Amino acid sequence: MSQPLSDETIALVKATVPALEAHGLDIVHEMYSRMFQNEEIRDLFNQSHHGDSGSQPRALTGAILAYASNIDNLGALAPAVERIAQKHVGLQILPEHYPHVAEALLGAIKAVLGDAATDEILAAWGEAYWFLANILIAREDHVYRDLAAAPGGWTGWRDFRIEAIRRESAIITSFTLRPVDGLPVIRHKAGQYLTFWFEIPGHPPIKRNYSISDAPNGTSYRISVKREPLGLASGWLHTEAKEGAILKVAPPAGEFFLAPHPERPVVLLSGGVGLTPMVSMLETIVETHPDVPVHFAHGTLDGSTHAMGPHVRSLTERHHNGRTTIFYETPRADDEAGRDYDLAGLIDADWLTANTPVDEADYFLCGPRPFLRTLVASLSLSGVASERIHYEFFGPADELLAA
Repeated sequence: MSQPLSDETIALVKATVPALEAHGLDIVHEMYSRMFQNEEIRDLFNQSHHGDSGSQPRALTGAILAYASNIDNLGALAPAVERIAQKHVGLQILPEHYPHVAEALLGAIKAVLGDAATDEILAAWGEAYWFLANILIAREDHVYRDLAAAPGGWTGWRDFRIEAIRRESAIITSFTLRPVDGLPVIRHKAGQYLTFWFEIPGHPPIKRNYSISDAPNGTSYRISVKREPLGLASGWLHTEAKEGAILKVAPPAGEFFLAPHPERPVVLLSGGVGLTPMVSMLETIVETHPDVPVHFAHGTLDGSTHAMGPHVRSLTERHHNGRTTIFYETPRADDEAGRDYDLAGLIDADWLTANTPVDEADYFLCGPRPFLRTLVASLSLSGVASERIHYEFFGPADELLAA
């Protein structure tokens, strides 16, 4: 248990907020430069989120600033702490990795701020870092132990074989994965993701998170992956991976998931490949919650990018209180309204208000950042309470999404 932060430390850390606002991104870039000199530490991270154009440095800069600004009100950061802990579990971050981060962070603060980073300020930030680190270590240990103890659970990296590959659209392909050892797998919470360790010839090891796109079944997982234009892992999966290939997989993680026993109607809103965790939720509701009303609304460019359309419609048709509404932003000439899609354009606030139960439903959203910014704000302005708005985004959270 971490000792409470001293009043002096709180005051010193809060006093650094203006310097963080001015130089925070430089500090983070310097910190990562120092950390990644150690290959073992470098390989813990998803490198696609790093670099000058990467989103992770901006995300961490925002997180450090939020921590400094709220260090006297840490309850405000509880959701962020849980999200970080879940990401760390997926990446298999362990207690022995934390000292490397502390050394790099404090060294970066000194290098960037120079004489302004006095011994007192560095000591305060050291205390503040380890206070938060110990909270994360304790939470992560609890999650690791729960995953290991659960039926079908495991720790570390487990070998899975690609059992089946299915092309869902021009840009999305599904992969069914079954453990090589033939034993059961932990039943994930619908909405969670798996973390993969890829060893692609000619590249350092890389890690990627992919949402599970089917309901928990205790024997296998399905992921549905969009091929990104410059995506190393997604490109390999789409062009090189074959049935029978072996992948290293960490246990399911993530704080975005359907409640075990939904008590309100559920509206699933997705854009593009954001439909993957929503399909897992929809399958789960149809299979185990027949009395929960569910509305699946999905937006995509056109029929060429529309994945899992017939499967989703068949699911909601099986559910006595299920609906599907599909939006095509720019339908092609051969995309037929009423057959392939329902409405042209984008999901917007007016449609949500007119067609979904904003006074009572739980809303789950996943998609590109513009999609989330627009719809999370629209729902909030329509009077939907924040505790009924749940969203997931792929990659670091480097933008404010709530209204």
